Amino acid sequence: MFILKRVASVGGITMRVPQRTSLPVSYFSACQCLRSSKRRSPYSTVDSERYSSLVKSVMSFRVSSQTPETLLVEDENIYGPIVKSQTPSKRPEMRVPKTLHPFLHCEETPEETTESEESGPPTRILLNRDKDRSFVPSVTRILQQTLSPQQIFYLERWKRKMIAELGEEGFKEYSQNLFRQGKLFHSALEDVLTSGDKNLSSDTPEHPPEVQGYLQSISHVLEDVRAVRAIESAVQHDSLGYRGIVDCVARYRGVLCVIDWKTSEKPKPFLGNTYDNPVQVAAYAGALNNDNNYKYQVESGLIVVAYKDGTPAHAHQLSSELMLQYWNKWLVRFEEFTNKSSSHASSSSSEKT
Repeated sequence: MFILKRVASVGGITMRVPQRTSLPVSYFSACQCLRSSKRRSPYSTVDSERYSSLVKSVMSFRVSSQTPETLLVEDENIYGPIVKSQTPSKRPEMRVPKTLHPFLHCEETPEETTESEESGPPTRILLNRDKDRSFVPSVTRILQQTLSPQQIFYLERWKRKMIAELGEEGFKEYSQNLFRQGKLFHSALEDVLTSGDKNLSSDTPEHPPEVQGYLQSISHVLEDVRAVRAIESAVQHDSLGYRGIVDCVARYRGVLCVIDWKTSEKPKPFLGNTYDNPVQVAAYAGALNNDNNYKYQVESGLIVVAYKDGTPAHAHQLSSELMLQYWNKWLVRFEEFTNKSSSHASSSSSEKT
């Protein structure tokens, strides 16, 4: 604070000169408030180490900003310039089937089942793999031979990375172990569904140790599964001419579904993470609906992804609307396979003549 004081100067001219005086206590209080540190954020007290795993799991599901082009450059620097497939386009074109085949059989209705039928033993029709093998393709074979360029690109990229880490022999052994574990898991699951004993909360010594984690993973899903109608049973679409083996047909939360049990080393919390699995389920359901061995219709599907470490499985339910969408995608893949097979047969006959 400044106070003006009258002072006489030479020549009779007076002027006011500022003079510093003592500052009040309130001034120091105000300054002290202004100079004090900012309030601490409530987030600064969070135990970051405790929640680090949660943050990592959430951040791991972010969509990558990388594209096939940038991934290709990255792979060339790490693994070399060998790429068998062409770089896919960013937006694959949406295709529709040329001929629409009905998903449901016209003579049957989806809910035409009785309690006595659902309470009986589940159906299991064995697939004769040798009979007409070349004339009746499987769902798996059709999907494998009609992969999109983008699917082939990422599949080959994953394979190259695994071979770089494990070597040729190591990757072969890794693939065989995955196949073996999947087969053991389906066998153990078949025993559980057939016996009706779904209590998997404790270790079950009757099952191999390799599948204990998988069974624990799906235990909460099995609680909502009842009225098993079919297990590991062959289905065939009589008019289109393809076949497959359904893992299970049962009611999940009251809805009759074709259920496909999958195993995975990585979390698949979204339906999009399951790639062609929804198309596969729709193909199985369409075949079952048009197979005279089954006297009922199925409109819905379920994909269950089990994890070896016992983490709760992800269950992706496919409504009747979604099943129709994936059924149309299946028809497109089936037409593509048929066209390729016809072209191959024509070229082969031309070479012979």
